[in-house]
Amino acid sequence: MSKILVLGAGLSSSDLIKYLLDHSKVLGWTVRVGCRTLESARQKVNNHPNGQAIQFDINNSKQLQEEVAWATVVISMLPAYMHPIVAQECVKQGKHMLTASYVSDTMKSLHVEAQQKGIALLNEVGVDPGIDHMSAMRVIDSIRAKGGKINGFISNTGGLIAPESDNNPWNYKFTWNPRNVVLAGQGVAQYLENGQYKYTPYHRIFKNVREFDILDLGKFEMYPNRDSLKYKEIYGIEDIQTIIRGTLRRAGYCKAWDVFV
Repeated sequence: MSKILVLGAGLSSSDLIKYLLDHSKVLGWTVRVGCRTLESARQKVNNHPNGQAIQFDINNSKQLQEEVAWATVVISMLPAYMHPIVAQECVKQGKHMLTASYVSDTMKSLHVEAQQKGIALLNEVGVDPGIDHMSAMRVIDSIRAKGGKINGFISNTGGLIAPESDNNPWNYKFTWNPRNVVLAGQGVAQYLENGQYKYTPYHRIFKNVREFDILDLGKFEMYPNRDSLKYKEIYGIEDIQTIIRGTLRRAGYCKAWDVFV
């Protein structure tokens, strides 16, 4: 029986934990959810027979060692800056680890040792980054398979409110850590457009907005998302003239957020 350790029971982990528990009986999983507040973990487990809720403190190294030792695979839904602490212990004990966050330099430095131990440190497996990578490579591989040439790549991704729940002037609701929403709007954006490298400082991110309509869904806007340039190599499109990874939001979001930034 596989033992899955989920660290973090915040907003972003809700659907993940439910999915794991829903499939746990058929697939033989035990799902242990650890959170700083025990009540949050209990709420997510919801008395499921294959679920366990524990209070977890990332600063308690002994507890971290014990929980990683228990697990077959560790999924960290903690704040991104805590991932390397968990990853170092996973590599030390030879345990697989997954996150939905961007690969940090510290995480990247563990890659060779993880490979040598035959374990996966799998990052960027959320929506953005994550599903956007899969859809990107599906399109890129399809074009190449047909003998086509790629001159430009633009990908827009966003966590959007379902129309029936869109009931505030901001046209947005927090489905992840609000702190991360703020941090995501404070980074420099860099991308390539028509052969020109462009850099947008954080205080101009929400002024550098592109508006467009999506059929049957209405008006949306996109702002450039962090570092698009590194994905030229990752996607294998080094000779491309345009690459822009953007964040998609409903119209009006950027104007409102620009006030805060």
